[in-house]
Amino acid sequence: MSADVKKILRLSFILFLICAITAGILGVVNEVTKERIYLQKNAKTIEAYAAVLPAERYEELSFDRSAFPTVDSVSKAANDAGYVVQTTVSGAQGSITMVAGVDKDFLCTGISIIEHSETSGLGANAASSGEVGVQFRAQFVGQGEDIALSKAGGSIEALTGATITSNAVTEAVATSIAVVKSLG
Repeated sequence: MSADVKKILRLSFILFLICAITAGILGVVNEVTKERIYLQKNAKTIEAYAAVLPAERYEELSFDRSAFPTVDSVSKAANDAGYVVQTTVSGAQGSITMVAGVDKDFLCTGISIIEHSETSGLGANAASSGEVGVQFRAQFVGQGEDIALSKAGGSIEALTGATITSNAVTEAVATSIAVVKSLG
């Protein structure tokens, strides 16, 4: 073998070892943190449920998943105050996972965005704890199935520079109300 081939093989082997060690370390870190990440996501979801429709506990219900593909779960509040619907919709930069509370009159009691990958300062404002985010989410309280952005004749004002995100959240709330209505 020539010196060049030996050098390439040696460098390839070193690169392989570095990649294998790095992959092993990442695998170990993933295993060590998997439980903690799950617990934090679960706590955030429980907190979101309580924010949109307070109840002592929630009972998950079955629904027609083929008719409502963006709905992840529907839960009935133990105090019969209504339902909490978790949806995952497409935003401008990726998925938005959120919950919406729906009362017995099929009106939204509130929304909480659990996870998103929207642009900071634009679509991410929908989930922010700042004034813009709080005001945006407050618009949904008391809205019914005919909810729409003001551009489409509704009463929901879109976030500035984030029409796609605003539309996705609005459609998720409309879908949440529709799935609860379908339960009978």
